[in-house]
Amino acid sequence: MVQQKLTNYLRTFRKRSHLSQDEVAFLLGGGSGCKVSRYERFTRVPNLQTAMAFEVVYGIPIKELFAGIFQKVEGQTLRRARLLASRLTKNDPSRLRVIRLKILERFIPNQETMGLHE
Repeated sequence: MVQQKLTNYLRTFRKRSHLSQDEVAFLLGGGSGCKVSRYERFTRVPNLQTAMAFEVVYGIPIKELFAGIFQKVEGQTLRRARLLASRLTKNDPSRLRVIRLKILERFIPNQETMGLHE
């Protein structure tokens, strides 16, 4: 069973860095630490630029800082990839089918795609 991750680990990494919310807000280009507090309490999701700034500030990849969000997006994407692989196997007689399935194999576990493009 997959362990459920927290939405984000921003507070954890801020505490490890010994920075205040106001200091992090300044580094992110904001005014006060109110937004940082909302990000840490999961009441606000930062835009991509802000998420990347968090990565720069803490030196931690976005997918680790926002592990819960990443886990959710990964699961949704894998479900859609499985569905697409199934559709390609049934409905795509073209030569490109093999190429498309190989691309999907990069992130769908092997046992699920074995034999799909034979």
